[in-house]
Amino acid sequence: MGALPRPGEVDRVRGRAGRPPVVTAIPTRRKVVFLTIDDGWEQDPGFVRLVRERAVPITVFAMRDAVEARGMPDPSAAGGHYVGAGKWSYFRELRDLGVPIEDHTLTHPDLWGLGYTAQKAEICGSAKTITRQVGRRPVLFRPPFGNFNDTTLRAVKACDLSALLLWTASVQPGGKISYQTPDKKLHPGDILLLHFRADLARDFRVLLDKIERRGFELGNLDAYLRAAGILPPAPSDGVPPNQPVG
Repeated sequence: MGALPRPGEVDRVRGRAGRPPVVTAIPTRRKVVFLTIDDGWEQDPGFVRLVRERAVPITVFAMRDAVEARGMPDPSAAGGHYVGAGKWSYFRELRDLGVPIEDHTLTHPDLWGLGYTAQKAEICGSAKTITRQVGRRPVLFRPPFGNFNDTTLRAVKACDLSALLLWTASVQPGGKISYQTPDKKLHPGDILLLHFRADLARDFRVLLDKIERRGFELGNLDAYLRAAGILPPAPSDGVPPNQPVG
């Protein structure tokens, strides 16, 4: 699903001093953007149908407490209520559509306030939970609130994850894009952040139309990360490395 990189299109990305790379955007000049979705407090069944029908390329960063409806929901959740949460089956449906399910911690803490042992427990614990629930080990990590430090990078490496992925713009309810750049425009290689919401399918249609009108394609993030040297090349048999195991 999604646009694939052309030969020589993507610049290489490297980490520093034995740390995994931190990726905010994909280094390409092609008008392609990438869609990522965090947490899991609200699980709109219409969104799964939309991904299936339109073959939308997305990458998901699941957080255990959100998916399993533990504790208090995120204040951004509609009315402070869970909507369909508490089920990993929703994420297994997305997995079956080829969607990578990646690591977003167990409890969504601000990692700046945690030491190495606690950060590692959050990140490795999440990776183990996702592996057990969806049958594929994550390869990417997204820090809650975008907050991380060198301790986080050490923990990411210790948990055998390949990169820390941030974003360049976030998508609000109604499909409105909040830019982090002064010109308030989409740029080639932008990574957009969304959250699972009750009306995600509706907002997503608005967003897809907006992206298309601005002349951008939706990219396959895994393929672009492989082209950038962040993830290993696809196996010679053509089966993507993010397929379920077992």
